[in-house]
Amino acid sequence: MKHIFKPGKDATKPVFLMLHGTGGTEQDLLPLAEMVDPDAAVLSVRGNVLENGMPRFFRRLAAGVFDEEDLIFRTKELNDFLDEAAKEYGFDRLNIVAIGYSNGANIAASLLFHYADALKGAILHHPMVPRRSIDLPDLTGTQVFIAAGKNDPMCTAEESEELDELLTDAGVETAVHWEMNGHSLTRTEVDAAAEWYNAVFGK
Repeated sequence: MKHIFKPGKDATKPVFLMLHGTGGTEQDLLPLAEMVDPDAAVLSVRGNVLENGMPRFFRRLAAGVFDEEDLIFRTKELNDFLDEAAKEYGFDRLNIVAIGYSNGANIAASLLFHYADALKGAILHHPMVPRRSIDLPDLTGTQVFIAAGKNDPMCTAEESEELDELLTDAGVETAVHWEMNGHSLTRTEVDAAAEWYNAVFGK
């Protein structure tokens, strides 16, 4: 997968897995990593699917309707890539914290839904429920921050609450931050995510 890896200043810190929204690239979210923890290593990945020329992490059938078969395939593809990247760059595979926005947050949530040890934690900006009617793995000890919009037209407040409930039931310790800025990725929610990260993982 096309990506950027930036070694961290402190090898004990989590490695940030940066996952862009629809139409983004591996460059898009690099400033977020800097805002959350400038000492952490960064692995920023570009989605392998194109929708009208715009990179995504998996296909969709319509707005808000995921191609479930492709989602499962792409989630495994990303998880396998993380295994390979950990070996190539010499970082701890069990110390990855994903930071994703929109489509990127959805693939990060899908990693959690499918693989118990894929992520140590995640910062999910405007995620949706990736799949329903499946049993989640035991995610006890996993830490997840959800930034959601009370008036998000793409991801309703009810959907955010459903995702929070599904993750909590699987053992995740969650924190939900609410905004009133639609589906936008705002500075205030990034600041809230950074505050949460520092409290949970320490700076």
